[in-house]
This record gives sequence, C-alpha cells and structure tokens, in this order.
Amino acid sequence: MTAPLKSFEFRREREQTWRELEALIARAEKRGLKSLPAEDLLRLPTLYRATLSSLSVARAISLDQNVLSYLESLSARTYFQVYGARANLMEGLAYFLREGFPAAVRAALWPNLLSALWMILGGAIGFLLVQSNADWYYTFMGGGMADGRTPAASTEFLRDALYDGADTAAEMLYVFATFLFSHNAGIGMFAFALGFALGIPTVLLLFYNGLSLGAFVALYDSRDLTWDVVGWLSVHGTTEILAIILCGGGGLVLAGAIIFPDRETRLESLARRGRAAGTLIMGAVLMFFVAGLLEGFARQLVTDITLRYLIGGSMLAFWLLYFTLGGRGRRYDDD
Repeated sequence: MTAPLKSFEFRREREQTWRELEALIARAEKRGLKSLPAEDLLRLPTLYRATLSSLSVARAISLDQNVLSYLESLSARTYFQVYGARANLMEGLAYFLREGFPAAVRAALWPNLLSALWMILGGAIGFLLVQSNADWYYTFMGGGMADGRTPAASTEFLRDALYDGADTAAEMLYVFATFLFSHNAGIGMFAFALGFALGIPTVLLLFYNGLSLGAFVALYDSRDLTWDVVGWLSVHGTTEILAIILCGGGGLVLAGAIIFPDRETRLESLARRGRAAGTLIMGAVLMFFVAGLLEGFARQLVTDITLRYLIGGSMLAFWLLYFTLGGRGRRYDDD
C-alpha cells in the first residue's frame, strides 16, 4: 500500500500546478506565446520549473509509468514553446548554412577523415594499376562513364574532350547540369544510406569511386595531359569530391552508432547520431547542386587552364575556411 499511497499524495499535492501549466501551453500551442497575458507569461517559468522538479522527484521515487509519461510529455511541450525555434524558413536556412552545417562537419571530423582516406587510397591504387597496365582502365571505368575516353582513343581526342563545350547552347548545359546533380547526389546518398550495413558497403563505394578517379587521371597522365585533366576536374571536383566525402562520413557516423552505441541502446544511439549525420547530408546535397552548376556551366564554358585552376582552388579554399570557421564555438548537439 505504500507505493500507491505515495503516488496518490504526490499527485494530489502537485497536480494543480501541472494542470495550470498544461492549460497555458495548450493556449500557446494554438495561438502562440504572444497571445498569453503578461501575468501568464510571468507565471510560466515558475510553473515550468515546478514541473521539472516534479519530474525529477517522480523518477527518483519510481512512481507509476503513467505519471512519468505525462510529466515528460508536458515538460517537452513546454520546452519547445519556451526555447523552440521561432525562425521562419529563410531564417532557418540561414542559420543552417551559417552555423549548423559547418559545426556538424567538425563534429564528424574523424569519420570524414576516414571517408577521405578511403577515397585517396582508391585513387592511388587505381592510378598505379592503370599506369602499370592500361587494361585495368576498363575494369574501373564503365562505357557510359568513359564516353569514348579510353586507352584506345587518340591523344588529340582526349585533349579535345577537355576543352570542348564553349559553344554549347545554354539550355543543353542546363540539362547536363541537372543530370550531373542527380547522378552525383545519388552516389552520395548511397554512401550515406549504406552506413546502416555497418559501413562496409560505404567504404567499398568510396574506394571504388577513388579507383575510377585514379584510373581516369592515369589515362591522361599517360598522354602527358596531367596538368590539363587536373585543371578540368578541379572546377567542379573540389566541391563534388568533398560532398561525396561528407556523405561517406555521414554513413560512417551511422555505422559507428550501431557498432559503438556507448551506454545507449543501438536504436537510441542511431537516433541521436543520425540527426548529426542528417545535417551532413543536407549540406552535402547543397554542395552537389553547386558542383552540378560548376560542372555543367563553368567547366564547359571556361577553357583557359589557368582560370580553371583559379576557380577550383578558390572553391577548395572557400569550403575549407567555411568548415573551419563557420559556426565556431557551437557544438552540433547543443540543441
């Protein structure tokens, strides 16, 4: 009889406070906090603190689950009304770009570095294999990706492929940019989603993309066109490759949540870390969009090699400074 009596006395002494707070929050949810009179706004913090105190005591003395669930729900609703976001869509987007995205990138530093390492390793191996035997090129580059740029092509053809496009109609470039955005974003999404499979498919996809890139550069290196192809790739590649790396990093964050859940259950760990990974992916999608525009327009219209390097180098410097300095002083999980 002790536990039921304790629960009854606990509720009887405090329930009026809870009901008063619930009524205020219900009105705020319908019409906003600004609709509450001044005296109710002054009363709200006191009621909120009292409810949080009740919740703490209820957990300590192990009251029945219904009371705990009610107090947790009421506290969460109050927190959202008092501290929740009040920004509109544009303000939220500005906050995401200004602080949220770069802070999430820094919070996932090690997964992102590991993702980059697999890409670099694949690129180095692909480059060396094609250098030693050109037939490896056909293993790493499908016919659609190669688009005629194979070891069988002439040096003149390979060079022309790097500089054609300046006279292409603008509407055709728009279609091309849209296709590239969809294609590259799809690769990034796969790298992220496959993190649920303990990250193994994510690593393999990153490695394979590195192999393809390394094989492509090795083909042009064999024709003494290394400087040209790197400049051609740099226009969009500094943005696109970083976006793929972030997607891979997001996938590895999910894998880490499953493999190393700490003191949480795996589902709880996945839910918590998944929010940070989701921020990475949203930012990476924007980067893919920028890369698609650069690839479909700037890379095709700009044929001066020096200007290409200037564009690519400027984009790389921008992203590195943005990720290093943006949202400095804010941790992603502050929310």
